[in-house]
Amino acid sequence: SSVDQLSPCAPAALLVVNVMPFVDFSHIAREWRCKFSADSDNASLMAAQAKLEEILADVSSIEGVVSVQRVVCGGCLDFKVVTKLTKKAFEDWEKAGFAPEADFLSALKAIAGISNIETQTYTLEDVKMNKKDVKKAQEKKDKDQAEKPQDEKPAEDPAKKLKKVIKEGGKRGVEIEGAADMGGLQFFCTSVDEPEGDVALLVESVKAMNAKSDPADEERKGGSGHIGKMVFSAGTSQLAIVAYVPEEKQGELVCEEWLAKVVGVHAGGKVLKAGKDYSTGCIPTDADKGVFPLKIREGLILEANNFLRSKGLFPEDN
Repeated sequence: SSVDQLSPCAPAALLVVNVMPFVDFSHIAREWRCKFSADSDNASLMAAQAKLEEILADVSSIEGVVSVQRVVCGGCLDFKVVTKLTKKAFEDWEKAGFAPEADFLSALKAIAGISNIETQTYTLEDVKMNKKDVKKAQEKKDKDQAEKPQDEKPAEDPAKKLKKVIKEGGKRGVEIEGAADMGGLQFFCTSVDEPEGDVALLVESVKAMNAKSDPADEERKGGSGHIGKMVFSAGTSQLAIVAYVPEEKQGELVCEEWLAKVVGVHAGGKVLKAGKDYSTGCIPTDADKGVFPLKIREGLILEANNFLRSKGLFPEDN
């Protein structure tokens, strides 16, 4: 933008619109402004308004005019007139000396109480979005938010974290044992929260589920070592998965094969460690493909059960 505080009709060199190269525009505005006095019940403001009305028809009829706006601020005592034109029309108007600018500014100078008469040239664009663009922007915002790393929590004491993981795993083991016994299940698929997508911690959780119950314990835990299982834990960066097949069932089901079937559902999924009893894997978050740990978890539990069903190791739905 440029500001002219000199004469009503400034040399063209002062009126060049300086715009950063990455800002697109197709309209330019010319602003006339001044300060008015609040004395005599804003008499100078009323006089300025009257002078505007005298030239308003001329300004409005300039070829290429998009809008003529008046701005009045009772706090700052500003009186402004902003005329917006297409870029080409503005260039033509500039060559004509912005008529009737000179006459209007001279009339303002003659009004008692009017001061600080200035002009300014700048780009002026309507940037309001339509409904379709608003929707696109919101979708992009949601996607960017999903990709943005979550605020990191203060590092938790590893020993305390492991204790929480084992406690949750022990309780889940009791639940699995009870549910399997009632339903006659040999295998069970579930999820836990405390490992938060950490594969090593998820292994500890599954081991706690499989630990033998001690009758002397005040609170029973574990006890599901005879039940094969696949356990999921969602974190920010990945979905951790541990498959477990007890020794007596390894002739019926290959642990690695079961896990490979599940992690293979999504690109990037992989088996990290293959074993006859314990196999581990993960599926990384991929925002571009809509792969988010919490979002895909339930579908993968269903996939794991369907694989068991294909082997005749999971009861058919009635």
